[in-house]
Amino acid sequence: MTDTTDDESTQTEPRREFGYDLSVLNAVLGHAYRGELARETTWCSRLDQTTTWSVTVMPRSSRGRSRAPTTPTTSSSLGCGRLLIEARRYRDYDVYRARVRLLQQNFLATTLDPSQRDEHSDWRTDLSDDYRRPTLKITLLEAISNRLRRIYFALLTVLCLAWLFRVTAFAPGENFPDTAAIASAPGAVVAGVVGTFYVGVLVLAFWPREREAKEEFRETEAGDWKESE
Repeated sequence: MTDTTDDESTQTEPRREFGYDLSVLNAVLGHAYRGELARETTWCSRLDQTTTWSVTVMPRSSRGRSRAPTTPTTSSSLGCGRLLIEARRYRDYDVYRARVRLLQQNFLATTLDPSQRDEHSDWRTDLSDDYRRPTLKITLLEAISNRLRRIYFALLTVLCLAWLFRVTAFAPGENFPDTAAIASAPGAVVAGVVGTFYVGVLVLAFWPREREAKEEFRETEAGDWKESE
């Protein structure tokens, strides 16, 4: 019975010492921070690639030689597909960004200024749980809203203006919305669908909601951090 107890204590004691030895803990957290920062940078690069594709392809696809009003709407459909891809990538990127922010707020900031308390009292437990059971930090809806505000709302607005130009400038003898007709679909129906689509885009992008992503920049006067007391 004593031997069993000694074996169990021998197995568990190093884990306890590992968690409370500050020199070892600081070294581990330093390596973890560099690793999470590298993964965040990798996912940020993947986001940039998707954005570059969208900025390059969507405007060009709306400049086809055909004067048919379907060209900008097709570009909008392609843009929505890329938006969904980028929103999924943003959710993955946010996982590592949240970990980096957690380490910055509670490890680096406290190391630099020990007089300040940690932003999160249980940050080590939270980080440990996230390493054991990684989870996405934001919803798909918030990710879509973020990417719309950042880039896709501007791109879709350009496509909307291109569509309006095509259905009005190239048919001087006809009236809008009759010129928006596509095949057998009446122009009024097409214009209603397009209008409903852009109203939905506006709602998704700017409807006020509680932000689940960890904040980075806060509102303050530029240069305040340089001022000495």
